[in-house]
Amino acid sequence: MERILIVGSLLAIVSGIMNGSFTLPMRFLGRWKWENVWSLFIAVSCLLMPTAIISAIAPQSWTLITHAPAHAVWVAAFAGFAWGFGAIMFGQSVSAIGISLANTFVLAISSAMGSFLPMLLLAPHKLLEHAGRMILAGVAIEIAGIALCGWAGWQREKAAGVGAERGDLVGSARPMGVAFLLVIGAGVLSAVFNIGFALAQPIAVYGRAQGLSEFSSTNLIWWIMLAAGSVANLGFCVYLLSKNHSMAKFRQPGSVRLYSLSGLMALLWGGSIFVYGSAVPRLGSLGTSIGWPLSLATGLLLANAIGIGLGEWRSAPARALGWMYSGIVVLLVAIVVLSRASY
Repeated sequence: MERILIVGSLLAIVSGIMNGSFTLPMRFLGRWKWENVWSLFIAVSCLLMPTAIISAIAPQSWTLITHAPAHAVWVAAFAGFAWGFGAIMFGQSVSAIGISLANTFVLAISSAMGSFLPMLLLAPHKLLEHAGRMILAGVAIEIAGIALCGWAGWQREKAAGVGAERGDLVGSARPMGVAFLLVIGAGVLSAVFNIGFALAQPIAVYGRAQGLSEFSSTNLIWWIMLAAGSVANLGFCVYLLSKNHSMAKFRQPGSVRLYSLSGLMALLWGGSIFVYGSAVPRLGSLGTSIGWPLSLATGLLLANAIGIGLGEWRSAPARALGWMYSGIVVLLVAIVVLSRASY
């Protein structure tokens, strides 16, 4: 049993590494508009990749989806569609304030809400048990880390100005106030993604009853949620492509590198979802409450390391960096607390 929990925790961490690094290619995609990058990213990660995986591993899944419990299918579709708007806000926030801060706020908010709410909805009696207390403590520590990192970002903007050290980052810089609204919206709606996954578990149960493996049965939920989320994302991208007359950028000379980087984004993020789906069943009855914050906190830390390495904090004063490092340490403590909840 302990070995299974360790494997589940490691898979959640691998998922976080993939999630924390998927925005890195955006730093080198400034020749395209935001909507060019995001539409390709969504099409591959939310439609092509999940469809290919399901078709290759369990082609009978398409029939099973049509016969899965209707209420769970609707929950998955609604949660996925809501998450789609959160994904839009997250993509915009990365362009607004950089990889480091955007990931810090969005992943931390999503981690806190996405771990606590599934437990509250599905197993409220466990709030007072050891695992529940550990999760609540981990969430509280994460909130403290968010506050420290947020203060660091505010100090950075005051000293360096809006859009400092952007490099070739795709999209436009935004004032910190606007960016805060984007990351709050993205964090809240991203948490809906995990809540929807937790509430849509009857689909996976039905899949296993029909002979699917645990991995293939969770893929039924992912496909529904990702397909629903792609509707919101691609709809917004089509609007921007028309408004900004940016469709022609797909055909500009030398775009092979841009297509490759956008595809890499999709493979990293899409892969993180399926790895997370493999982690949850191994983490016990509170898998969604433990795996989600563990994965997102790992991604948060990696994204900060990437942002610092790329020079996003080069012009920040020493005190701002001090607050950021303090926040990272606090978030490391949160990871330890949340990872121990399964024991």
